[in-house]
Amino acid sequence: MSAAPTRRRRITLALAATAVLALPLTGCGALDKALDCVKTADAIAGSVNDLQQAISNAGDNPLQIDETLNDIDNKLDTLGDQTDNADLGKAVDDLGKGVDNVRTSVENGDNTPDLTPLTDAASEIGKICTP
Repeated sequence: MSAAPTRRRRITLALAATAVLALPLTGCGALDKALDCVKTADAIAGSVNDLQQAISNAGDNPLQIDETLNDIDNKLDTLGDQTDNADLGKAVDDLGKGVDNVRTSVENGDNTPDLTPLTDAASEIGKICTP
């Protein structure tokens, strides 16, 4: 009779230990995602603002749009390499496609390119990063 309670105790302790060890791993995954989200949101918000400013000032400095788009491309490449979250990675890729569309529009002479794909992708990142 004493062997059964001891065995149950060992099983209970083993399960409890597993649960305790698994908790920080789950927490780290959430923390990693949160950090990825903060980095991504910060870079994107700044980039979209910079691009809007460059478009507004295109008459004064037409090369600023191209420089800003190059800067955004570089940031997106870095962000894409740093995130392990598939949804966040896809949103970063979508932003890259939006940047490509804006670049093509500007190269074709459009002084007011559609920024909707960029703002949509930024909005998607907000949805992904909202707990």
